[in-house]
Amino acid sequence: MTHVDLFTMGCSKNLVDTERLLARFAERGFLVHHDPEEPHGDIAVVNTCGFIGDAKQESINFILQLAEMKEEGTLKALYAMGCLTERYRSELRTEIPELDGIYGKFDYMALLDDLSSNVLFNHTPTTTTMPSASPSLTSLADPQYAERIKADRYLTTPTHYAYLKISEGCDRRCAYCAIPLITGKHISRPMEDILDEVRQLVAGGVHEFQVIAQELTFYGLDLYGESRIAELIDRMADIPGVRWIRLHYAYPDHFPTNLLDVMRRRDNVCKYLDIALQHISDSVLERMQRHTTKAETLSLIDTIRSQVPGITLRTTLMVGFPGETEEEFEELLDFVRTARFERMGAFAYSEEEGTYAATHYVDDVSPETKQQRLDTLMAEQQNISAAINAEKVGRQVQVVIDRCEGEYFIGRTEADSPEVDGEVLIKHDTPLQVGAFYEVRITDADEFDLYGRVED
Repeated sequence: MTHVDLFTMGCSKNLVDTERLLARFAERGFLVHHDPEEPHGDIAVVNTCGFIGDAKQESINFILQLAEMKEEGTLKALYAMGCLTERYRSELRTEIPELDGIYGKFDYMALLDDLSSNVLFNHTPTTTTMPSASPSLTSLADPQYAERIKADRYLTTPTHYAYLKISEGCDRRCAYCAIPLITGKHISRPMEDILDEVRQLVAGGVHEFQVIAQELTFYGLDLYGESRIAELIDRMADIPGVRWIRLHYAYPDHFPTNLLDVMRRRDNVCKYLDIALQHISDSVLERMQRHTTKAETLSLIDTIRSQVPGITLRTTLMVGFPGETEEEFEELLDFVRTARFERMGAFAYSEEEGTYAATHYVDDVSPETKQQRLDTLMAEQQNISAAINAEKVGRQVQVVIDRCEGEYFIGRTEADSPEVDGEVLIKHDTPLQVGAFYEVRITDADEFDLYGRVED
C-alpha cells in the first residue's frame, strides 16, 4: 500500500483541515500517518502556516528538507497546502519546483482527484464498514485506522477529545495581522452542521471539545444577523456525552456577555476562556487598530471574573509593535502583574507584508529590544503561574487522562487546554484508563505542571 505522510504546521485550525484530508486518503485505501518522525517515502503533504515570519520560515524550511529527499529519490511525491500556499502560491511554484502540487487553504481536497489520475498512486477504496459515527465512510481493515475516523475526520488527537472549528476567516482588521489577507472574511458554519458533527464525534467516543475559530465571538453574525456563540455552546452542552467544552480565540471588542451566563450555569462548559488582548496601552491599542481601550479591557476582565467565578483566563500579548516605547512596555508589564492571568503567551511583533502596519509604520523596535521585552514579560508570567499553581496544592480536581508516559499517567484539568497549557502528572500507583475522568488530589506543583494522586 502507498503511504501518505501529512505534516501540520501552525495552529489547531490547520489540524482540523489535516484530519479531514487524512480521512479522505484513508477512504481511498492509502496508509495515512500524521507528523511521523521520518517520512515513509511515498507521498508527503505539508499543511503550511503563514501567520508570522518565523512560522512561514519554518514551513519553507521543512518543505525544502522534503524537496531534498525527493531529489535524492527517497520520496516519490511532495505537495503543499494551507495558509502559506494560499498567499504565496505563485512564488512557491517558482522557488520550489520540486513540489508536485500546490494547494491553498480552501481547495486542498483537489489533491485527491489529482492523485487519482496518477497511476503510481491510484487506489481502489476498500469496503470495510466504519463505526456508527461515520457509517458512509470506508477505510482500511486495520483497526488503528477504523477507530480514528470519526465524523469524516481522521483524529490525530487522543480519541477522547477533538478540535471543533466553527468558522473560517476574520472580519477584524488588526493592523499587524495577515490572517484576513489569507482566509478572507468571517464565514460561520451553520449551527445544525456543527451540532451534527458533535453528535457524530460523541458517538465515536469523543467527549471533550476544543471550540476554535479565528474569532469565535463573531460566530453567527453573517448567517443570523447577530452573535449566536452563546446559543451554540448552550445547545452543544445539551448533547448527551459531552463532558467538557473549552473556548478558544475570543476578541475583547463587543464581547458577547451572554456567553458568560452559559459558562456559569453549564457544568460541562469549562470555566476557561482564551481571549487575545495583545496590549494594554491606549496608544499602542490605537495603533494596532484593536478598537478597544485600556479602561474597556480592565472592565471586561472584571466582568468575566465576577460573572464566572474561578474562571481560567488565557491571553496572548505582543511586544515590540512599531513605536512601542519603554514606558508603554512597562505599562504592559504592570498590567500582567496586576491582572495575574492564569495562562499567558506572548510574541514579538513581526512585520507582515500587505498589512496596515507594514505599509503605514516603521518597524523601529530593534530585534534585541523585542527579545529582551519578551523575555522579561514571560519571566514575570512564569512567577505568576508558579504562584497560582502552588495555591492548588491540597485541592481535589477532576482530571482527564491523555496518555501514559514513563512512570506517570498524564492528564489535564478543565483549566488546561491540550498542547498549550500545563498537565497533571500521576504516578503509576493505580492503573488508569486513557480518556477517563478521575478525582485527583494535587500534591505538588511547579510553574508549569501539577502532580497528584487519584482519590479513592
